[in-house]
Amino acid sequence: MIEASQLKRGAVINYEGKLMRIVELSLLTPGNWRSMVQMKLKDIKSGSVVQKRFRSNDKLEPAYLDARVMEYLYSTGTEHIFMDVKTLDQIPLSEEILEDAMKYILPNTQVNVQFYENNPLSVELPTTVTLKVTHTDPAIKGQTATNQYKPAELETGLKVNVPPFIQNDDSIKVDTRTGEYLSRA
Repeated sequence: MIEASQLKRGAVINYEGKLMRIVELSLLTPGNWRSMVQMKLKDIKSGSVVQKRFRSNDKLEPAYLDARVMEYLYSTGTEHIFMDVKTLDQIPLSEEILEDAMKYILPNTQVNVQFYENNPLSVELPTTVTLKVTHTDPAIKGQTATNQYKPAELETGLKVNVPPFIQNDDSIKVDTRTGEYLSRA
């Protein structure tokens, strides 16, 4: 058991018999009252989201997850095949588990897959990935105003806004948490 104030965003807990991932977490200290922890919890199986408030010293049960390094191999329809790099076991992961992670994953990319009782739960992406621009419009000559971005499509199908100097076939770094352009690679 762990105190609510010691939990972090992204942690998975057993709450009311369900596995819940902490989506948002904030510490509230209202005046001279005791501090509270406000959490937005997402049920891993159903996907429903609930808001709960705990006292900072309330005890919650963390779910112990097994993280394995897996390599993305290929896709077949709605399933994506990943291989455990240690055991070479191949497992299919569905769109529900991956959510929007496939927008950032190329074949032969290694990611951490979290398992609970040998069932895959989620995929942890690196914070940044390098992807190639497949299509973007050319820059307009004389366009010098700051913060003017143009749309670009990347090799995974992801669409991001990039500065005007980015051209087709350039490699760029993208933040996987926000889906935004960071820099040239």
